[in-house]
Amino acid sequence: MKGLSILAAFLGGAAVGAACGILFAPEKGSETRLRITEAIRKRGIKLNSKEMESLVDDIADELNPAK
Repeated sequence: MKGLSILAAFLGGAAVGAACGILFAPEKGSETRLRITEAIRKRGIKLNSKEMESLVDDIADELNPAK
């Protein structure tokens, strides 16, 4: 059970790291949002466009609190 917890923590950290990398990449915001949307949908998370936009905004706000 401990090994499973370590694996889950590792995968969670990798996901957060990937999200940070995408958000801080030097490209236009619309392109970044599209990439985040595609990544979320590839993982089987089904959201309507309003929910997706809200999620992307929340992630961006968490990473850029000085906004």
